[in-house]
Amino acid sequence: MKIIKNTIVAVVFLSTLQGISQEILTKKQALEITLENNFGIKIANNNLEVAKNNTSIYNTGFLPTAAISSGANYSRNNQTNTPQTGNATSTTGAVTKSYNASIGLNYTLFDGLGRKYNYQQLKETYNLTELQARETIENTYLQLFTSYFQIARLTENKANLNEALSISKQRLQRAKYQYEYGQSTKLELLNAEVDVNNDSITLISANQQLSNVKRGLNIILGVKKEVNYVVDTEVEFMNMMSFDELQQKTIANNATLKQNEKNLAISEFNIKINKSNYLPTLGLSTSYGWNQNDNENLANAFQPKSTTSNGLNAGLSLSWNIFDGGSTKTNVANAKIAFENQQILLEQQKVTIKNNLKNTWENYNNQLFVLKAQEKNVLTTQNNFDRTQERYKLGQVTSIEFRQAQINFINSKTALNNAKFDAKLIELQLLQLSGDILNVKF
Repeated sequence: MKIIKNTIVAVVFLSTLQGISQEILTKKQALEITLENNFGIKIANNNLEVAKNNTSIYNTGFLPTAAISSGANYSRNNQTNTPQTGNATSTTGAVTKSYNASIGLNYTLFDGLGRKYNYQQLKETYNLTELQARETIENTYLQLFTSYFQIARLTENKANLNEALSISKQRLQRAKYQYEYGQSTKLELLNAEVDVNNDSITLISANQQLSNVKRGLNIILGVKKEVNYVVDTEVEFMNMMSFDELQQKTIANNATLKQNEKNLAISEFNIKINKSNYLPTLGLSTSYGWNQNDNENLANAFQPKSTTSNGLNAGLSLSWNIFDGGSTKTNVANAKIAFENQQILLEQQKVTIKNNLKNTWENYNNQLFVLKAQEKNVLTTQNNFDRTQERYKLGQVTSIEFRQAQINFINSKTALNNAKFDAKLIELQLLQLSGDILNVKF
């Protein structure tokens, strides 16, 4: 069963998305399309099917082998028969025909338990492949929403830049009127024109960056045609558990750690498989055969013209490789070393992941603090801009002061926007480390 069968699959939205230029792509829809079409997930599922096939009874050696064979021979020879007494007799064109058919069955009764351990190893390999597929999907989740939220971030930043450009255009219009009526200098008008140009260039760059990220998201979605859409910019944060609970969940469920545990089990079975070569092998073979020989124009009159035989044959065979030059001993020793290396690697991964979890947890909490601080900054800079704008209309502040208040206001909104999406992405990283990212509901 494919790893994603218990998840939501895409239905008709993909075709709708390709047919509409500005379709709203929700997080849930993006996830459905990705699970259905992403190239990496398709490969992971195929690898899982291969692992499933390898665990079949047909690949374990527990079943017997059976074969049917048959044949026919024809010969035509000249024969001369000289008895001890009497005259020699000759035959020209003596024909001999023979026919045979048999069915045989072979079965290994005992092979030192090698088949048993190999089958158990194959099952662990399937479990490992399943975890690898899960990790692929988790990474795809993170890639998807990193790209999705980047589009949302750039969309809101673009809105801020549009607002900045609108303010600058209003200021330019005002500067033109003031210059025409002799209320301001040419320098004031030129400064306003430069600011409009700069804001326009910044907006064009933002549009290009947004288009690039959308094309990147199309690759993750597995969409072959270039599709244009808008995304949902709303962000909701989860109620995260405590760090101790999160750490316990990470040690128990992290995909990388689970894979290392499976590799450890596979290495342990590899030791047992190699040790099975110390034991004998007992095999059973049985066959049923039929043979017929036809002789024509024989020189020897006493030789039968036709013979037919059929019957059942069965036998046991025992083989025991008492000494193989030390190869089994070497293989067992190396398998034990490989097992020890897997133990070391597992401990190393635990330390590394705990460290990553701690760093990510601190980054997450710091980012939430930054988010709250940026919310306050937006209120402050907006209040400052509103006041400065009123005073600018009254001629109480210069255009430079007005421009600075405008820049501070737009920059604070952009910083708030960035802080919001950065915090969300770090939250998703925490969920991936804890093995809980596939349970996120959007």
